[in-house]
Amino acid sequence: MTAIDKKPRRSRLRPSTLIAVVMLAVLAMLPVFVGGYTLSTYRDVLLLGLFALSLDIFWGRTGILSFGHATFFGLGAYGMAITSVHFGIDPQWVSLVGLLFGVGLAALVALCVGYFMLYGGVRGAYFTIVTLALALIANQIAIGWSSVTGGNSGMIGIPPLSLFGMSFASPADSYYLALVVLGISLLVSLKVMHGRVGFLLSAIQDNELKVRTLGYRTQLILLVTFVSSAALAGLAGAIYATGTGFVAPDLIALLLSTEVIIWVAVGGSGTLTGAVIGTFIVWELQQKISSFSVAAWPIFIGSFFILLVLVFPKGIPALIMEKARMFTAKKEKLQ
Repeated sequence: MTAIDKKPRRSRLRPSTLIAVVMLAVLAMLPVFVGGYTLSTYRDVLLLGLFALSLDIFWGRTGILSFGHATFFGLGAYGMAITSVHFGIDPQWVSLVGLLFGVGLAALVALCVGYFMLYGGVRGAYFTIVTLALALIANQIAIGWSSVTGGNSGMIGIPPLSLFGMSFASPADSYYLALVVLGISLLVSLKVMHGRVGFLLSAIQDNELKVRTLGYRTQLILLVTFVSSAALAGLAGAIYATGTGFVAPDLIALLLSTEVIIWVAVGGSGTLTGAVIGTFIVWELQQKISSFSVAAWPIFIGSFFILLVLVFPKGIPALIMEKARMFTAKKEKLQ
């Protein structure tokens, strides 16, 4: 039996899982204190957190950065929009078909691109560059294919999500839908990544060749992880489109791909829960700074990212926990 075959030790409740449960419980109480437009805004942040989680599943666990991950978020959003506006499907089924089409489109593109790259041995910076080019191509298609996508103006008139006779048109209903989807995705991801799959991905990140010589199909494992990540991003994009009621090329642009990397980095790459926390941290900072000056935000986020890389590369939550451990150790020593 090899070291990889040994199952990782199980603990009663890991810190990341405990933090996730507490965070979800706090978010569940939010509609008691806010409502209307503010609640709709927090719903969008939850879905962006789901998008960040999808990137962290692949980047954080494999060490391979997908710089064009907004491609899959945008494909999910546009898939839902095109289904709702152009297909003429019965309103009773349009949301379900739109979800399946959007998620399926994102997964299919990831499968095609990922297969040739991962089985072709493309890793590291080359993988990052190819996914960056993919985002640029997708953005140009969204702008140029105006008869289908609406071009620069985007598409409007996307109906609120309605599944199996249940409508999620109100801010509270759509908020709780986003929270449930995020909660299930986060807890399942934590369960999977704390098990055998996560252990294998960590081993592949350390030394893929060694894992392959032990008989594991590393290309297939990476491909399944990449496609799953893209499908989750597509799901976030599809639900996001039904909440806002419109889509635009910004949802598939390079800027969003850059922002989601920052969200994950701020929360701590590979932590999963940190990706969601990082999304909220950066969003709150953006709201505060943009209220003073819109032009100041790009300068701030660029400077902040440089500081993040140099001072606390493991993310803000990890820095806080490290300081807390140091304080506790110092306190015990004084006693």
